Amino acid sequence: MSNLKPLQKAFRKFAPWGLAALLLGIGIGVAGNLRPVAQASTPYDSLRTFAEVLSLIQNNYVEEKSTEELTTAAIKGLLKKLDPHSSFMDAKAYKARRQETEGHFGGLGIEITIMDSFITIVSPIEDTPAEKAGLLPGDQVIKISGKSTKDMTLHDAVGLMRGKIGTPITITIYRLATDETFDVTIVRAMIQIQSVKYAMIDDEVAYVRVSTFSQNTARDLRKAIEELHGNNFKQMILDLRNNPGGLLKQAVDVTDLFIGKGHTIVSTRGRTPDQNRKFVSNRWGIGADFPMVVLINAASASASEIVAGAMKDLHRATIVGVRSFGKGSVQTVRSLSDGSGLSLTTARYYTPAGIMIHGTGIEPDIEVKYAITTEDGETLEMPKPFREKDLMAGFEGAGGASPLSEEQKEQRKKIREAMQKRAKERMQHPRKIFDLKEDNQLAKALEIVKTVGKPHIVTSL
Repeated sequence: MSNLKPLQKAFRKFAPWGLAALLLGIGIGVAGNLRPVAQASTPYDSLRTFAEVLSLIQNNYVEEKSTEELTTAAIKGLLKKLDPHSSFMDAKAYKARRQETEGHFGGLGIEITIMDSFITIVSPIEDTPAEKAGLLPGDQVIKISGKSTKDMTLHDAVGLMRGKIGTPITITIYRLATDETFDVTIVRAMIQIQSVKYAMIDDEVAYVRVSTFSQNTARDLRKAIEELHGNNFKQMILDLRNNPGGLLKQAVDVTDLFIGKGHTIVSTRGRTPDQNRKFVSNRWGIGADFPMVVLINAASASASEIVAGAMKDLHRATIVGVRSFGKGSVQTVRSLSDGSGLSLTTARYYTPAGIMIHGTGIEPDIEVKYAITTEDGETLEMPKPFREKDLMAGFEGAGGASPLSEEQKEQRKKIREAMQKRAKERMQHPRKIFDLKEDNQLAKALEIVKTVGKPHIVTSL
């Protein structure tokens, strides 16, 4: 029984019942000879098989492997089979995660997930090094400093991309939309985001863009509305496009600004009672009496979907754009006994009408696809974006990109050239808060908001 102690240690890390599983009849012989145990089937049979495999690897594999190394790999593999957002963090990665929440790091400014086994950008955050470098939603990071990201965990990728402020890092991007691969060198920076920007479009319509839901977003948005009130605006466009989300509390507080007291904003549902929660508006909004349009796109995710879903279900605003990303799950982070950490999906978000956001997204009331104009004046709609359901399809073994036709390749070449031209212009001139000439979705939203009547907030949800 010489292998019992390391296996006990492994199971303490792997599951709280590890020792119990061993005591239920796992027979492990010295030098890798396994003694079969005759006993009735129990819930721990699979763990017994795992222990047998672990012992065989340790005693017979061509290279020596430690118990810690093998169990960590097993845990990562286990979580990888669940969903794109559950993950294991070793002690070093977990420490980096805590530093992330404290804001003590230099980074690129991107929200990432996993698609087709590669790190994929959900959205670059506005005014960060990643956005200024021209990275786009759907870009896949296939290498970080020359290291392949295939099968890399999110936390490992974050650890590689984060670093000392002012230091450069080179990442290799595959852009599905244009079928090209290229290197981008980005200088890490302290990610300090001005999440709320606003201006009057004309004498009647206020435009407000929220790029992420950070610590002070609701406070800053409240100030923006109060200042815009001085311009006597009559309608508002709230732009949540390319907003990857952020803090749940901020999403609730932002919605609370626009609706009356006592309305359900979002609810969460999980397997345990503590995960079943309902978030209700608790004060009269300061902006509940004017027509609104909320703009969303396929890169509007998580917290931005909570806002859009509530505004739609409560009939507070008209939702314009295309279906949102569909990231509506709650991750709970737990500390483990050895200093490592576990990020586990424990619940899903539901809109006031009881619609699950996860994998579905928020469907706009009026669909308006984003179009880009080429140098010869041709208007082309952007290729179909990826969403959360595409990530889940990959986890379930489905999907896979279809080969592009020659017509699609030519169209994407034109789109790439137009995008490159626009990116150069953005680098040469100060960024505009809005651009009606280049933004067909915003132009349509402006047309719509002028025809929308006063809000009639639903009270029965």
